[in-house]
Amino acid sequence: MSSLPSVEDLRLVQAVTRTGAVGTAARELRISQPSASQRLARLERLCGTKLFERDTRGARPTPAGAELSRRADHILGHLEEVYDATRAAAVTQRLVIGTFASLAPILFPVLDADLADLEVEQQVDHGHFLVERVAEGTMDAAFIAIADQMTLPRGTVARRVGRDELVLFVPPGARPPGRGRRPLKDRQIAFSTYDRGAEEIHSRLAAQGAVPRRGITLSTTVAMARRSSHLALVPRSALATELRPGEHLTPAPFHYRLTLSVVTTPTPPKPLIAHLPSLRATLNLS
Repeated sequence: MSSLPSVEDLRLVQAVTRTGAVGTAARELRISQPSASQRLARLERLCGTKLFERDTRGARPTPAGAELSRRADHILGHLEEVYDATRAAAVTQRLVIGTFASLAPILFPVLDADLADLEVEQQVDHGHFLVERVAEGTMDAAFIAIADQMTLPRGTVARRVGRDELVLFVPPGARPPGRGRRPLKDRQIAFSTYDRGAEEIHSRLAAQGAVPRRGITLSTTVAMARRSSHLALVPRSALATELRPGEHLTPAPFHYRLTLSVVTTPTPPKPLIAHLPSLRATLNLS
């Protein structure tokens, strides 16, 4: 018997998570409740952990069950796209390109213009999920900033698109940084990064006297600074194409570099690779 979960197993995990009851899920999938319970028990043995807490009130996913349900959504979502994607590939040159949420509004408009003769499907997710899709063959390229901070799946390679750096965004009405050892003393500073360095950046801002306030995305961070007329610490690329009148960038009070990479298979899409120099220039990367 295969140790891999079947499509039916994954649909069962989805249904139990959604309905909150094994019996309801079984009826929805048109199987018996004992059969559903046996399949869940088998999955728990294979995973080596409990997936659902079950009592008279129903079934609630454990943290492990919630993770399996989320991955089931991911896997089954791709399966549902298989035939459409196959038909689309037969009639046009199509690229599936992914990136993380903060970079999407910066990257995709550039690629849309540069690759106007191709059909580009845009996808957004966390970096490690994106590279998994490249490895499994459902994505052609993933633009991420954590390639040098993770172990890439087998069958994928990372190419450096360019180096970025943190800078201070100064909206109208915001005072520039002060001088001395604590140039940001008692200043509220919104910040965001697209690598895994948020804790380090928070600590370094605090050491400069700042009161760090983390934004969930780059665009959110910039919006926080604009609304409150405060400084924001963001990658230079975040504002490469959208500084408004009266706004400007100034060097950060400490040096911090980021690397934007594109992850592909060893034989990447040639049109995309050919446009990397243009992308690097547009995003003001070095």
